[in-house]
Amino acid sequence: MATAEAKRYHLSDWRRWQSATPLKELWLVIHGRVYDVTRFLNDGWGEHPGGEEVLLEQAGVDASESFEDVGHSSDAREMLKQYYIGDIHPSDLKPENGSKVRSHRCWSYWILPIIGAVLLGFLYRYYTSESKSS
Repeated sequence: MATAEAKRYHLSDWRRWQSATPLKELWLVIHGRVYDVTRFLNDGWGEHPGGEEVLLEQAGVDASESFEDVGHSSDAREMLKQYYIGDIHPSDLKPENGSKVRSHRCWSYWILPIIGAVLLGFLYRYYTSESKSS
């Protein structure tokens, strides 16, 4: 039996489809791969340890960061393989994971502390020069 090539989904199509079928089917995107985790929503099959709300929050967005932040076990990562149904189209992955986005985020985290440090420096200088002239 020949292995079928993985189906590819565009992010825009996937998001539109996901918002049109809430609670009927639930697909998650994790690291560019699409997983059908609908079975966790169906009563009687099994329950996601974090609850179905956690899964529903990730519908229509890239769940990679949330998946990694939770610190899933190796068993959970292995289990994920059985829900794999395809990949996000490569042309959609480049803007999502591009270095421009990361570098923008990186400097934006540091801008407020830098401004705060400069202001503290000016305030320190102002008050120390005031005390010398008094």
